[in-house]
Amino acid sequence: MKRIQLILFSMLFVLVACTTDETTIEEIELPEDIPEFVQKNDFEAINWEEKAVKFGNRGIIGNENKSGVIGADMPSLSNQKWMWHLWGMDNLENIELTVVGFHKETGTVHQILIDGWTKTLSGPNNGADAHTPSTVKIPESGEWALLLYTDGELFDTLIYEINE
Repeated sequence: MKRIQLILFSMLFVLVACTTDETTIEEIELPEDIPEFVQKNDFEAINWEEKAVKFGNRGIIGNENKSGVIGADMPSLSNQKWMWHLWGMDNLENIELTVVGFHKETGTVHQILIDGWTKTLSGPNNGADAHTPSTVKIPESGEWALLLYTDGELFDTLIYEINE
């Protein structure tokens, strides 16, 4: 009997001792000024294995035929110019792009665009259906998911490693 109790206690100890480095949805705190259409469950859908890749001949890094950035090839923790490109856009009249940064290691949500959460998209550029220039500021190094929303709907997620 003592042997069974010991085995059960050991199993319980292992279960309790095992922890994950993943942030749970309940732990995520959204900034007060974040657009209301951004929901905590959007962060649950992040696939950290789908890293942004370089494609095309313009130095765009992202998810081919969906979204990408010129300027992300030299990510930095200081202000930096990035040009956002989106494919699959039909009606471009007054479409807004909202960018939300999520830092994997800390589980924190950040505004990445220095002049607000949202920018208005312009027409075609570099083969994309829409684009917009911006200045970004990445607050700390690590793995980042950048959630892109167009007109309040989650459009795509870009995964970048920012080290400098």
